[in-house]
Amino acid sequence: MVIGGGVMGLFTAYHASERVDRVVVLERGRIGDPMTASFGRTRSYRSDYLDPGYARLAREALRLWEEFERQTGTAALIRCGCMNIAKRSVTPDLRSTYGHRSHRVLEELGVPSVSLAGKALRARFPYLEADVGYLDLDGGVVNLPAVTAALQRTLADRGVRIVEGITTRLAARCGSEIRVVTDVEEWASRSVVVTAGHGTNEVLARLNGARLQVPLTRDRPIEAKYFTPPADFREQFASNAMPVIAYLDAGIYCHPIINGLIDKVKIGYYHPPDLPRAVTTIDSVMSFVEHCAPTLLEARIEPVDDVDGCDYDLVADDEFVLGAVPGFPGAYVGVGWRGTGYKFAPWVGRVLADLAVERDSMYDVRRFDPARFTKGRFHAGSAISANA
Repeated sequence: MVIGGGVMGLFTAYHASERVDRVVVLERGRIGDPMTASFGRTRSYRSDYLDPGYARLAREALRLWEEFERQTGTAALIRCGCMNIAKRSVTPDLRSTYGHRSHRVLEELGVPSVSLAGKALRARFPYLEADVGYLDLDGGVVNLPAVTAALQRTLADRGVRIVEGITTRLAARCGSEIRVVTDVEEWASRSVVVTAGHGTNEVLARLNGARLQVPLTRDRPIEAKYFTPPADFREQFASNAMPVIAYLDAGIYCHPIINGLIDKVKIGYYHPPDLPRAVTTIDSVMSFVEHCAPTLLEARIEPVDDVDGCDYDLVADDEFVLGAVPGFPGAYVGVGWRGTGYKFAPWVGRVLADLAVERDSMYDVRRFDPARFTKGRFHAGSAISANA
């Protein structure tokens, strides 16, 4: 039983249904609901983390994405690359920038990446005003509608039941079974996986005996805008020429035009909690454009106020929460993706399916143990409402 039909829940069902005959997904809203965190048009995937542990996990997730593409015949990944940039007038110490530091991590791990500077950078990306760029060659963009469609199609073919518009009222152990009571019907299951995003604590509170509440907060980018460049410049900003571009020291990310999916450049401004709060001259999407992509000043500009906006579930200690639910044998949870989670979805689903089916995983996930937030633990903090 999977409670929560976002991308993490669907990938859990995807991997579990390879090994067991009966999998049910319960979704309070509907699959593909624009109000959920994991649906939209695009999300970036990349390996350029400052923490080598997350960089390695991103590489394993990429392997699982490619396996998913082969198994489902889906073009899920747009392999345009992902480049971190820096400019001295914005962040004077280029060696201390996120791009430089994450590039060092990728080099140490042997991940394909290149650094570009000066004339080489301008020749390859003539619209870009920057002093250096660090390109993760295997990075790019995930086509979210294609992923959602492939998951729904494959799960239907495997006989996975997805029930939408349903609320979990209670889950309790009855001998070797878990009885799950909803506002529509009741099920018996050998295991329960909670992938309910911002609604996770609400579900955990209904697991009879569970001793877990996760200190979650809800967050979104400060702003995001679409840029439709003039026709003469459009091809420079298409995914066959433009990578995902990030200036994470300034809280900026950019997604290219993707033919057949989105005909606009998306630029967002956000400061994730795991990044140092650098003082820069960039304090908005438009100031980034003025400093680093002035060609887009001639573009048609509109706010991102549709399904393509991002929605983050942040955890107090800024680590994933992934593993067994304390006090409720047979229940597992995945939450707290920090605004960086979509790229890890095949891996998260694999871990949760392993735990639900085998009670163990080939992956070492002790770092993400939910028990660190067991009720009564001094470091657990308070569980914050998703509406906070």
